[in-house]
Amino acid sequence: MQNLTVKAVSTRSFSVIIKVCVVIPFFSIFLCCVALMLHIFASHRQFLDTSRYILFACMLINDTLQFLVSVLLFFLDMAQVKLALVYCFPLLSISIATFQNTPLILATMSLERYVAIIYPLQCPPAWRSDRIWIIILSLWLLSCICTITECSIGQQKNAVDILYIPVACAAAIVNTSLIQMFFKAVVNILCFAVVAVIILFTYVRILLETRKLRQDRTSVSKAMHTVLLHGFQLLLCMLAFTIPITESLIVLLAKWQLIDIPFLNFFCFILIPRVLSPLIYGFRDQSFRSYIGKTLLCCLNTMKNPTVKSLMQENLFVSSTNRNSKQMP
Repeated sequence: MQNLTVKAVSTRSFSVIIKVCVVIPFFSIFLCCVALMLHIFASHRQFLDTSRYILFACMLINDTLQFLVSVLLFFLDMAQVKLALVYCFPLLSISIATFQNTPLILATMSLERYVAIIYPLQCPPAWRSDRIWIIILSLWLLSCICTITECSIGQQKNAVDILYIPVACAAAIVNTSLIQMFFKAVVNILCFAVVAVIILFTYVRILLETRKLRQDRTSVSKAMHTVLLHGFQLLLCMLAFTIPITESLIVLLAKWQLIDIPFLNFFCFILIPRVLSPLIYGFRDQSFRSYIGKTLLCCLNTMKNPTVKSLMQENLFVSSTNRNSKQMP
C-alpha cells in the first residue's frame, strides 16, 4: 500500500513538472512580445495619436492581465496552495472581468474601423484619439459591474469563516449558487452574441462601401481583413465555452487521468488563444511589424557590438564638450 502511495506521488510530481515546463516557455514568449509591442507603442507618437493603436494597446494590457492571473492560478493549483477568500476573490474577479472585457474590446475595434471608413473626413468626437479613453474606461466599468454583480448575487455559506479558512482558488468557490451560474451564462452568451452581430454588421457595411468607392480601395480592403481578424479572435475567445464538451469527450473516448483534463483545457482553450490573439494582430500590422524588426535588429547589434556603442557615446560626449568649450568666451 505504501509503495502504491509513493508511486502515485512520484507520478503526480512528474506530471506537475511536465506541465510547468510546458507553460513557462509560452508565458515567457508572450510577455516578451507584449513588452516589445507596448514599448513600441509608447515610444512613437504616431501610435499614441491613433485610436486603432490605442485600442490595440488596451487589448494587449487586458490579455496580459488575464494571462498573468490565469498562470498564477494555475501555479497555485499545481502547488496545491490554498488561500483565504479575501485574497482569492481579487484574482478571480480580475480573471472574470478581463475575460468579459476581451469581446467588448474586439467589438470596439471593429466599430472603430467602421467609423474610419464611413466617416473618413468627419470622425465623430468620441472616436478621436484624445477621447477614445472614455470608451475604454466605459468597457472596463461595464466588465467590473458584471463581475461584482455575479459574485454578489449568490448567498455564500459561512460567509464570516470563509474570510479566514483557506480554500482552493477556483471559480467554483465563488460561483456556488445556481443563480450565479445562470447569471454568468446569460451574460457571456449575450455578450458574445452582441459582439458577433457587431462584427458581422461592420464587415457587411465595409463590404458594401467598397462597391461605392472607386478610390482608396486598399485601405478599405485592409479594414475588411482587420474586421475578419476580429471575428477570428472572437472565435478564439469562444473556445473557452467548449471546455465542458471536451471534458465529456475526453472522459468517454480517452483513458486520461482526471487531473490532466483541466490542464489540457487550460492549455488549448485559454493559454494558446491568449497567446495567438494579440500576436497575430500585432505582427500582421505593417507599421508595428516594421518597428518590431527595427527594434530587434537594434537590440541584436547592441548585443553584438557593445564596444562600438560605448565608443559612439564617448565620441558624442567629447564632441559636445568641445563644442561647449568653443562657445564659451
